[in-house]
Amino acid sequence: MFKKILVVLTTIATLGMYTPTALLEVQADEPKDSLPKENLSENSTNVAVSIQQEEPIDIQSNQKIHDKEYFINDMINQAKDQTMAKFGPRMVNKVEDEFTDQILPAMESVLATLVEDAGDDYIHYEITESPSKGYGEKIFHVYDHRKGQDVARFDVRRDNRPLEGYFFNFHYHLSKDGFNEHHEIGDLYWDKNIPPKWMA
Repeated sequence: MFKKILVVLTTIATLGMYTPTALLEVQADEPKDSLPKENLSENSTNVAVSIQQEEPIDIQSNQKIHDKEYFINDMINQAKDQTMAKFGPRMVNKVEDEFTDQILPAMESVLATLVEDAGDDYIHYEITESPSKGYGEKIFHVYDHRKGQDVARFDVRRDNRPLEGYFFNFHYHLSKDGFNEHHEIGDLYWDKNIPPKWMA
């Protein structure tokens, strides 16, 4: 009893700064809050099993996939912007929906293939921003700025088909065949009347 009073008085006198440990009875062997040993070992096993079952995540690989997808989407958006600029204000309202539904998905596929085929070098690719005016065919080029050369050239040609009218023929050329081959993307119908000049 005397020891307890002494502990309380010492604690009050030192404002809790010092408590004589020799006067305290501490049961450090078995804390009240501790789990029974059998539960602890069982929980440890469960944690170890769940950790082993987790699939390893390759953060660098996921980042590369994410970056490549972002890059492709950015190229597709730029390709659409350049094509809309090519049509110009007099034509864009009439053909934008059909272009988005019919031609753009095929362009997306070609652009995605170009990026995939490039491996890690795709980061050097860019879309040019100078579609040709008047009657020129150029929409945009995929350009490798590190090598200073075109990888692919995307064009649109006006076709006048007798008794049918005017069509816009979308196609592309590749550097690997010297830009000689004509790779089809698709056609859009315009009208029986002559379309305005590009970018008009």
